[in-house]
Amino acid sequence: MKRLLLIPALLAAAPALADGLVDNVNGVALDSRGQVVRFSAIVIDKEGKVVRLVPKGEKPPKRPDWRTDMAGRTVMPGMIDAHGHVMALGYRGLEIDLSGTRSLGAAQEAIRAYARANGNRPWIVGGGWNQEAWGLGRFPTAAELDAAVGDKPVLLERADGHAVWANTAAIKAAGITAQTKSPPGGRIELANGQPSGVFVDSAATLFDAAKPKPSPRERNAAFLKAQDTLLSNGITATADMGTTVDDWQVFRRMGDIGQLRVRIMSYGMGLDTALSVAGSGPTPWLYGDRLRMGGIKLYADGALGSRGAWLKAPYSDAPGQRGLSFIGDTTLLNVMSRATMDNFQLAIHAIGDQANRQVLDAIAEIASSYKDDRRWRIEHAQVIDPADLPALGRNGTIASMQPVHATGDRTMAEARLGEARLKGAYAWATVLRGGGRLAFGSDYPVESPNPFVGWAAAFTREDANGQPPGGWRPEERVTREQAWKAFTQDAAYAGFAEQRFGSLLPGQKADFLVVDRDPVAATPAELRATKVLETWVGGYRAWPLKDKPEVAAGR
Repeated sequence: MKRLLLIPALLAAAPALADGLVDNVNGVALDSRGQVVRFSAIVIDKEGKVVRLVPKGEKPPKRPDWRTDMAGRTVMPGMIDAHGHVMALGYRGLEIDLSGTRSLGAAQEAIRAYARANGNRPWIVGGGWNQEAWGLGRFPTAAELDAAVGDKPVLLERADGHAVWANTAAIKAAGITAQTKSPPGGRIELANGQPSGVFVDSAATLFDAAKPKPSPRERNAAFLKAQDTLLSNGITATADMGTTVDDWQVFRRMGDIGQLRVRIMSYGMGLDTALSVAGSGPTPWLYGDRLRMGGIKLYADGALGSRGAWLKAPYSDAPGQRGLSFIGDTTLLNVMSRATMDNFQLAIHAIGDQANRQVLDAIAEIASSYKDDRRWRIEHAQVIDPADLPALGRNGTIASMQPVHATGDRTMAEARLGEARLKGAYAWATVLRGGGRLAFGSDYPVESPNPFVGWAAAFTREDANGQPPGGWRPEERVTREQAWKAFTQDAAYAGFAEQRFGSLLPGQKADFLVVDRDPVAATPAELRATKVLETWVGGYRAWPLKDKPEVAAGR
């Protein structure tokens, strides 16, 4: 462990007069090399930036304009989620959430109870169901949803966001019949030639015209719910993967009225969205580095749990299926080239080994024409042929991955893939050894946005119950420090934001957490149980709020 006094980047002379001082802390952070440093105070300037970290044993500056005494509590940099869905998280908090159900029967009872309590709603919507967690061994059916609520449409998104479960009323409202064809990139599950009730990936869009659209008031409420959830979990910045025009308008509305407290690195849902919002290139940073649309989100395939991930060979537990390809090779190259010409960053969802091969090939071809710093992103990079893994170390490609997927998906992935393909699945350590770069997140609301759970999963490969002992495929564990860096500095780097936030180095925004334990000294179980006491963004306490938000447009 390095002492802070040995870190030249943190040795700027203390000013005689400090603008602000967060004092008497048990401070712990990472330096620019990813090594742990300790400090006792943070000096903050009038712009909400870190002037310096005060080493332990050194007296802090005298006569600051303001001072906060943390009474010896632990202070650490704010955590960054490299892949989440802000508005979806908010809606999940306001709609029915089935993520805690562990059987079909429990889900049906939860749906009944929600419908009774929300009788004025024309549709029942929500999500979080997972047939694997129910031990069902198959998708649920419309008839089983009818048994819970049959008198109004019900439409529920699967936990991974890549399938919906509909009752008969919803199917009829959408005009879906036995003659309805599966759209490109989607699959209508059938039983005896009729829609069974589950619609995978783009087939879910068949309901778009029929289901009610959220009102502006509902959108605002969803955002505020999501923001409080993120900040209370210690997330000071997040990538929003798949921002729609409506989402962007909500973010701007919140910024205009001083209610945008979390930092959002926005990736537009497709090229058309980005061009509509940002025009011919990324937006500037807005609201004191709180909002920017800098990239475009594309999809190469679906998800493993719904068998939409595009595989090179058939699924081990469904020999007739290889998943879904969302975009052809030529179209992918054309869209990537068009986006790159306007300096948008590409973030491409790829889960199956064939989808990852397609994206890696496309990056290699595009990168030969654009040799500057583009930071191509593959979102999830979940299942990769071992022969293809070295390609992640080329062309500055970033593997944006989610540690909790490995612990949560373990038994399902074993069934879907078989032993041979597991060698290239969730291969974090191999990515780093091959010269690649990791950025960690949670994919909320697919998983909890709690970064301490993801951090523990990354260096143990064990779930909350310590299973399997020693970790699942433990050769792919990363170190505690590597995981922490991927949830902070490298997550900021993945969004071209490393000069603005992501650490507590001088010149960065003063985004930090007050927590109830030292995360470096904690056991994995203790780390998972970490409680965030306060969240500060730009030198202001952003959570919990006092009488009114402590937000300034320039900080």
